Amino acid sequence: MSNPFQNRTLPLGGPATDIMPVTPSDAVDLPIIAAALYIETGGAIAVTTVRGETRTIVVADLSILPVGIQRVLATGTTATGIHALVLA
Repeated sequence: MSNPFQNRTLPLGGPATDIMPVTPSDAVDLPIIAAALYIETGGAIAVTTVRGETRTIVVADLSILPVGIQRVLATGTTATGIHALVLA
């Protein structure tokens, strides 16, 4: 099978090369910085961005949040079914 991702630099605009489930944590960063988050069930989501800023926003069901994220915080997060879109 041909792999279009092989031997090419991945653009930040996507597509992602993998999607990983996220368990919110106040102490642990994501294993790979997310290029975006996909949220199945909306609510508040508290994050630490790649710039080190802590932000809380409210998202709808089936949202894509196209922001570089290093951590999804447990405190302040009510959204569920959170997945990290990664470019690894």
